[in-house]
Formats: sequence, C-alpha cells, structure tokens
Amino acid sequence: MSEVPDNLHYTESHEWIRIEGDKVIVGITDYAQDALTDVVWVELAEIGAKIGAMEPCASVESVKSVSEIYAPVAGEIVESNEALEDAPEIINQDPYGEGWIFALRMDDASQIEGLLDAATYSGLIGD
Repeated sequence: MSEVPDNLHYTESHEWIRIEGDKVIVGITDYAQDALTDVVWVELAEIGAKIGAMEPCASVESVKSVSEIYAPVAGEIVESNEALEDAPEIINQDPYGEGWIFALRMDDASQIEGLLDAATYSGLIGD
C-alpha cells in the first residue's frame, strides 16, 4: 500500500505538490517511485523556465523506463533539487521529503483547486 500524505495535492500523472508560501514544491508520489523501481538518473527542471500546467519539465529514469515529470500548475521554475544529480535514489528513499524534484512560483493560486486531494488520489491508485 502506497503512502499518500493528507497535506499534499496530487495529479493523475502521479506528481505531488506542497504549498510553501508563494512557491510550490513538486515531486513524484510513493506509488510512482515504487512503479518505476530503482531511479538511476534525473533530468532536472531548468531554473527560470516558464512552464504551463501539465507540461513536462523534468524526467526521471529508472532501470525500467524514463518518465516525464509534469508541472502540476503553471508558473516559473525557481529551484531544482541538485542533490538528485549525485543521488537520484533519494526519490525512492524519501519521495515526499528530500526526494522533491523542483519548485515553482505559481502564476495563479486558484490552479490548486483543479488538483486531487489525498482521498481522491488514493482511490485513483486503488489504495
């Protein structure tokens, strides 16, 4: 059974989003990292890039496949988790903490309303 914290918002493509002041932190869910298996490489989001909602802006490569990481909301990339360059396995070990992938400043906070809550996401993944 996958961990699905109540304090986060989710997408159907298995990203999570945590609001921290005027920016949001984005990563992939426990369910997604488990499905990928061992993460071996991360292509980080480009700081300063303007990105639309649900546009790809990073990718994660595992021993099984490469998966695009989508921006759950539109905004500007303000930070990428550079620790993942040397230790991509952090995503497997701590997907909701140190395994975050990028941060962005939202164009419009009302976009959060279109994301899934924990209960809805749990239903989506069958937990």
